[in-house]
Amino acid sequence: MRLIGMLDSPYVRRVAISMTAMGLTFDHEPLSVFRDVAAFGAINPTVKAPTLVTDDGVVLIESTLILDWLERIVPAERRLLPDDPAAFLASQRVIGLALAACEKTVQIVYETNLRPAEKQHQPWLDRVQEQLLAAYDLLEAAYAGVDDWLVAGRWTQADITTAVAWRFTGSKLGDVVPPARHPALAALSARAEATAEFAALPLE
Repeated sequence: MRLIGMLDSPYVRRVAISMTAMGLTFDHEPLSVFRDVAAFGAINPTVKAPTLVTDDGVVLIESTLILDWLERIVPAERRLLPDDPAAFLASQRVIGLALAACEKTVQIVYETNLRPAEKQHQPWLDRVQEQLLAAYDLLEAAYAGVDDWLVAGRWTQADITTAVAWRFTGSKLGDVVPPARHPALAALSARAEATAEFAALPLE
């Protein structure tokens, strides 16, 4: 399999780390959606990261849809979503919040870095920032008192996605989402980044 996209994207990184945790073999091709448009477009004309090309040549996009398919092709013991309905529900709730945090971080970064200052709309930026902080406050509450992983005994997709999101936001908007306000998430991030899977695929 081929995973296309830069690891500075939290969506690419969550897929890459998950594939490694699942024991899947893949080739990572770090193409940029900005600098490598032609090369990326030759693989996926929508130029969207992450892009996964299966061994049969099928092109998949959207990190959650990619991970959903991967969950179906690995043995049960390697899956990253819990089977227990209550644990699955808790995991899905956390994943949704973490993905919302990623989305809001990306919106702020694009607005402030790509749009000319005179065209930026501060009320909209304020609203997105409030949504970003709300997502992380809810995630902090979910991980408060958790010493290892959300589902006791092993890490799941909830831990991977949350840790990836936190590291991404911290690298871009550390002044907006300070670690002191979210100590449980900072601790989760430290635990995750210390694993072999995260260390092998660092944020670029």
